[in-house]
Amino acid sequence: MPYSTVGYTKKDHIAHITLNRPEAGNIIKQQLAQELEAVCCGISQDEDIYAVILTGAGDKAFCGGSELQKSGTGYRAATAIASIDRPVIAAINGDALGQGLELALSCDIRLASDRARFGFPQVAQGLIPCDGGTQRLPRIVGRSKALELILTAETITAQEALEIGLVSKVVSRASLAAEAEALAKTIAAKAPIALRFIKEAVNKGLDLTLEQGLCLEADLYFLLHTTADRTEGITAFLKKRPPQFKGQ
Repeated sequence: MPYSTVGYTKKDHIAHITLNRPEAGNIIKQQLAQELEAVCCGISQDEDIYAVILTGAGDKAFCGGSELQKSGTGYRAATAIASIDRPVIAAINGDALGQGLELALSCDIRLASDRARFGFPQVAQGLIPCDGGTQRLPRIVGRSKALELILTAETITAQEALEIGLVSKVVSRASLAAEAEALAKTIAAKAPIALRFIKEAVNKGLDLTLEQGLCLEADLYFLLHTTADRTEGITAFLKKRPPQFKGQ
């Protein structure tokens, strides 16, 4: 299905999603949000996809925010990204502001260009983040730093984002795409069912007690023993060859 505001390609078990409104800073409007949701639904139903990369078109903005919140409406684009049950890498090629930062927070791993900037300007407009920002940011950088960023509407640099754990790596803009691709290939080479179970265990475990989380981990671990990929992993190890996982 063709999209006009979201680019989508798939190759070697890796899906690439590109916010495609560079002339408008890749700001989210209703059409983009709806197309993004459709792409995410398709990915979750495609067993051939093992990892996902999300980025923005152009060289200035990953996503500069949303037209929807300014108009008094909202659309949970970050929720669509968070619903993907495969590992999602954000390749943050430029500014990630407002709902754009919320999109980045909904990804599992965040890589940033050295020219990227991050911030929640909503409070300066009499608003608050409405697509998971108040919930995901403190889980990533801690309560105090999250409150500071949201309450002050401060914009921080990529290096500052790295220092507080908001992103895991900062690279040059020219090398960002290659870095994200290399990371996605490393992940996609692993057993796809195990990848999904790891994401489930970590994400759900954050909202459970330690004892409950350990039970979830044990249940998922034993389920993996019923998969063909588990057998392939053992066989490949014994024969000292790379495993050929099929997601079964």
